Amino acid sequence: MGTTLAVMGSTGSIGTQTLEVVAASADRYEITALGAGRSVEALAAQARAVRPKLVALADADAAPRLARLLPAGTELLVGPDAMATAAVTAEVAVNGVVGFAGLPVTLAVLEAGRRLALANKESLIAAGPVVARALATPGAEIVPVDSEHCAVHQCLRANDVLGRPDRLDQIARILLTASGGPFRGRSPAELASVTVTEALAHPTWSMGPKITVDSSTLMNKGLEVIEAHELFGVDYDRIDVVVHPQSVVHSMVEYVDGAVVAQLSMPDMRLCIGYAIGYPDRLDCSYGRIDWTSLSRLDFELPRQDVFACLGLAFEAGRRGETAPAVLSAANEVAVEAFLDGAISWTAIAEIIDGVLQDDPVQRADSLESVLEADGRARRAAAALVTRRAAA
Repeated sequence: MGTTLAVMGSTGSIGTQTLEVVAASADRYEITALGAGRSVEALAAQARAVRPKLVALADADAAPRLARLLPAGTELLVGPDAMATAAVTAEVAVNGVVGFAGLPVTLAVLEAGRRLALANKESLIAAGPVVARALATPGAEIVPVDSEHCAVHQCLRANDVLGRPDRLDQIARILLTASGGPFRGRSPAELASVTVTEALAHPTWSMGPKITVDSSTLMNKGLEVIEAHELFGVDYDRIDVVVHPQSVVHSMVEYVDGAVVAQLSMPDMRLCIGYAIGYPDRLDCSYGRIDWTSLSRLDFELPRQDVFACLGLAFEAGRRGETAPAVLSAANEVAVEAFLDGAISWTAIAEIIDGVLQDDPVQRADSLESVLEADGRARRAAAALVTRRAAA
């Protein structure tokens, strides 16, 4: 029997690719639990394929339909806490839940002293201080799945800095790379009328709608800046973003002597997933291998924060700290959903986030309750701004 694995958000992009990685290394893993929000047919098909002991579904209304489709012997957990309960039944849990809804899974896994393969950046961003306390549980660890943080993790590990607060002074800068999204090079005037279809046309990565829109605004990179601060303990003045359209260099660490260590591969999230679930070992399935005879150039440029205002807003929220990142993340979720629904323009996403962030008083993020309150407060404020714009 191999390592037991729970996959939450199993029907999304990260979840389905995790199942691909596991299928290629079937003797190493046993999937004991799957979980999703409301994707009944997809979740049932996965359950029939891998035969987990548990399946978790957040949407209680859809549970009767799912129960009829599950294979014999698979137990169904239902409700808002179902995925958090299912996640702690395995040695390693993948959190691929989208948005703030992934926070209960993150906390449950860490408080149980398990390894968390984290693809849900919002839970760490919104509740950094709370997650940090849970991470202090003996046995608890986070191995990031995001390609940028997975790359930084490898660069720090290779130089004996990972998990060594006493050696953080060796780091000059963490450089997070960004593809630039589908709107790289466009002017503010050109972005005033972009469509949802255009925003979802990412040039290098295949991701879910919310994350793809975040990539188009560079909010995804801004959230990753906050996540890098929380994961690696490096202050914001030593975290930079550089646009790299080929998405081959996934991030870099510059050391104080001028040396830069980078992780390179062709864009393939399965490499990051395999690294996170296999850590500290590497899987023998190769993903993202580079053909060095065909890779002709690697380009880099600075992001235009006058065009992509979300990146600057994320730095601002990160430096404010406490509940500000939770407010940023919540307002962004509401604004992105409104854009996807056609209620606001693409440029209004940053304007709504800015409006909520400037009006919200920063409060202590010293408990889960304070984070939840900030999240709810920001969502209500963002929804009000969306309604006001839609009525104008």
